[in-house]
Amino acid sequence: MSFVKLESKSEAFHREGQTWVCSTGLPSDVTVEVGEISFFLHKFPLLSRSGLLKKLIEELSSDDGYGCTFQLHDIPGGAKAFELIAKFCYGLKIDITPLNVVSLRCAAEYLEMTENYGEGNLVSLTEAFLNEVYSNWPDSIKALETCEEVLPFAENLHVVSRCIDSLALKACSDPSLFKWPVGGRKSQDNATMSRIYFEIKSQPPGDNWWYYDVSLLSLPLFKRLILAIGSKGMKPESVASCLIYYLRRFLPLMNRQSSFKDKSHATITTTSEADQRALLEEIVELFPNKRGVTSSKHLLRLLRTAMILRASPSCKENLEKRVGAQLDQAALVDLLIPNMGYSVETLYDVDCIHRILDHFMSIYLPASVAASVAASPLILEEGTLISADDPLTSMTMVANLLDGYLAEVASDAHLSLSKFQALAVAVPDYSRPLDDGVYHAVDIYLKAHPWLTDSEREQLCRLMNCQKLSIEASTHAAQNERLPLRVIVQVLFFEQLRLRTSISGWFFVSDNLANSQEQNGNLGLHRSDGTNQLNSAGGTDNVRERLVDLEKECSEIRTELQKLTKTKRGWNIFSRRFGFRRKSDSSSSKESNSSNAKTESSTVNGKPNEESS
Repeated sequence: MSFVKLESKSEAFHREGQTWVCSTGLPSDVTVEVGEISFFLHKFPLLSRSGLLKKLIEELSSDDGYGCTFQLHDIPGGAKAFELIAKFCYGLKIDITPLNVVSLRCAAEYLEMTENYGEGNLVSLTEAFLNEVYSNWPDSIKALETCEEVLPFAENLHVVSRCIDSLALKACSDPSLFKWPVGGRKSQDNATMSRIYFEIKSQPPGDNWWYYDVSLLSLPLFKRLILAIGSKGMKPESVASCLIYYLRRFLPLMNRQSSFKDKSHATITTTSEADQRALLEEIVELFPNKRGVTSSKHLLRLLRTAMILRASPSCKENLEKRVGAQLDQAALVDLLIPNMGYSVETLYDVDCIHRILDHFMSIYLPASVAASVAASPLILEEGTLISADDPLTSMTMVANLLDGYLAEVASDAHLSLSKFQALAVAVPDYSRPLDDGVYHAVDIYLKAHPWLTDSEREQLCRLMNCQKLSIEASTHAAQNERLPLRVIVQVLFFEQLRLRTSISGWFFVSDNLANSQEQNGNLGLHRSDGTNQLNSAGGTDNVRERLVDLEKECSEIRTELQKLTKTKRGWNIFSRRFGFRRKSDSSSSKESNSSNAKTESSTVNGKPNEESS
């Protein structure tokens, strides 16, 4: 077999409008239509390389053996790929690159360009080139990207699966073993993505070196690659970080800071809201289920984005459960999710946080633990450190986080009392070593809702335990005019009770010191130089100084009681509760008793007493 071999590209083909003409000096006898482009070629070069073209030419040629026309509209790669194949059939040198090898391989298979139609045919040539591509990370990425154009053919030839397996293996390997990373590629993204791209590329090879390259893939290919990378042993933390990186590329809301304090605008994207919603819902399913793999900050940002995009209830529930499983790792600022409901009642989505708390409690407070805690409640004193199991420590951290959240949302005038109470009691009382945070939130709520009735204010104040207030909080509460009088009385009562307990404790210590000294003296254990006596005397002096200080504190509390009392009836309540009276009442009582005594002494059996007169 022989045919005319053209020496240069310029002599082989030239385009005239929507046609490609082969300038061999011989009239064209085959017309191939691919899309809107027509190729005027010759039979012999084509049928000598392609089984399909040979069959079509033989079937469609006229009886005189001259001229035929047929269409190849469904050829992989379209007119661009067929142009290269036509040049190859004419013996011209063509450039096979990672960007066109997939379409050429699929088109060659489609045209049956096997070794049966000439040695070194296009099928074997492209297959050999693909084997070189698979051994190289950047070329594999480029080839996988182009599979989108010929996806059904590439799937049948296992080009996609081989590219993905090659990339997954390399992502889990040391990047220094192969070319790292894709060089000379320019980002076509906006300013935000340029910044993200720089963050990755400016770092030395590490766990995140492959994030940018895989983010260029379409969602179906990206999902398959992520699953393959996970199955090859990639760390779940790296997989989760890559998913966040991919979402940041396509969802501008993921790059926006939290809530109402952010005045900047997200980068405009050409992706529609429906596409962004579908993307988010599919990516969320790929996150590893292991606790702590994805940071609570990113999970809460995903949840906020899902609410803005009106994602499916299952997607939002999935994110809420993930946040609930690691709520103790969250920060307060990330919990302030704006209310995205159709009927906006409150500034922040309190119901969402309540559901997250319920998920947390269902994990960290099983029925058995709750029963044991109820049977043996924990006694936590001010200043003591919690030394318990992880569930209790996590519970305490969440309780502190909840108290801070309550203080933030309490200033919302539209927040109902029932929602505030339900949120405050979502964690058990024993998880709070102190109730200062609850008191602070209650105080803010009272200030923002001055229209509450007395019964509602008392109901609200039942959220805090007056026995668990610190000295500073008790002092503030005793002077807080927004609190009901009954609550102030309770605060002062427990503060005095604490003082009495402290004083009793010091007396007990003093008695023990005295008894110890007597025993040591009786046993002859004191030293001849008098050191023991000096130490005992010093200890007694310290106890006396402490008692003086406690007496001063008690006197200050009495002073505060007198300031708070505004009516005689109110004072009688305090005097009966705490057991002390006014000076004037005491003196008048004494004068009355003395006058009665005089009257009795001056009269005996109804007669004047002579001795008294």
